[in-house]
Amino acid sequence: MLRDEPDRVRAALARRGADRLLDDVLAADLRRRELVHMADERNQKRNELNKAIGKATPDERATLIEEATALKAEIDALEPKLKDADEQLSMLAAGLPNLPDGSAPDGESDDDNVELRRWGELREIPNADDHLDLGQRLGIIDTERAARSSGSRFGYLIGAAVQLEFALVRLAMDTITAKGFVPVVPPVLVRREVMFGAGDLPGDEAQYYTTQDGLYLTGTSEQALAALHMDETLHADALPLRYAGFSSCFRREAGTYGRDTRGVFRVHQFDKVEMFSFAHPEHSWEELEELIAIEEELLQALGLPYRAMNVCTGELGAKAAKKIDLEVWFPAQGRYRELTSCSNCTDYQSRRLSIRLKGAKGIPHTLNGTAIAIQRTICALLENYQEPDRTISVPEVLRPYMPNGMSRITPVRD
Repeated sequence: MLRDEPDRVRAALARRGADRLLDDVLAADLRRRELVHMADERNQKRNELNKAIGKATPDERATLIEEATALKAEIDALEPKLKDADEQLSMLAAGLPNLPDGSAPDGESDDDNVELRRWGELREIPNADDHLDLGQRLGIIDTERAARSSGSRFGYLIGAAVQLEFALVRLAMDTITAKGFVPVVPPVLVRREVMFGAGDLPGDEAQYYTTQDGLYLTGTSEQALAALHMDETLHADALPLRYAGFSSCFRREAGTYGRDTRGVFRVHQFDKVEMFSFAHPEHSWEELEELIAIEEELLQALGLPYRAMNVCTGELGAKAAKKIDLEVWFPAQGRYRELTSCSNCTDYQSRRLSIRLKGAKGIPHTLNGTAIAIQRTICALLENYQEPDRTISVPEVLRPYMPNGMSRITPVRD
């Protein structure tokens, strides 16, 4: 595709400010093809000489053997150059992001995202407390002790906050498994090739924790779910294959120094229910709309006011062709904050993970969408459901999942 349609690819990459990378890839590809051509020519010539040696007279044979020996030396000298060219091409090509969809808006920052719609009425809460003040007062969030045990950007969820977590997980799982998603508890440690295949490496290396064994702690169950069918061939008639992953997630939050340091909105360890779909390449855009609809269904069930944002090209991330964020209203901050997102990665991840398609043209498309980001959702619930009597109302949809149908969270001690 890069060779045959360079102008189209360059124009698409220019929308992401990455068009200059294409020239480096094409130059590396040309260099590699030149070396392959040189090696093929010499191997062909050597084969011809070997045949000629078998038919030559003794006097002719000595000359032909000398020529064949010289050719072998040239071929041997080309091999490390060809290996280096292969590695250079692979490295440069791996750095290319996905091509953005035409419906993704151009832009460089969150300010360039385009609002699509809003839902819900913003609750007027005079002198609203933020989630940390509420959590501390109720005795259900403790970041001070977490800082002593683990450092900054960690928090203990205690008591009713844990019950809220389990209730949110059950609500999400019940909702999406009824729509054909298979529940999965995936590994949270994966190999480097999985992180590469998912499109998070090499670009986001600084975001992830690694072990001495070379394994990566996943920043989302999407990465392990994407690898569920790596090196496999999927049948077109079986698509979409939908999975619902629940796991703890780990991120260094590099580049966010000083941002959201209060509470548990942006932490190094958090839990999440993630939707992941392997879709037919002709139907992935319909699948994207279905995943977004599920995310909105969950937020509406929780009664959390939100707005849907079409993310601009500068904020897409390398793997997404299009991404929709759902931002929930936080009364204490007086603004919308990202709670969930949904992306169509088209064939970007499948290519890198060697996932093939049988029964149709093309390569399977992959999509991911956050059903519930636990800690952030708890933050939103605390702020939006705080009452004048210093308690928190539990959304009605969660009460069947709470102990004894708990409808209010009250302070552990006044």
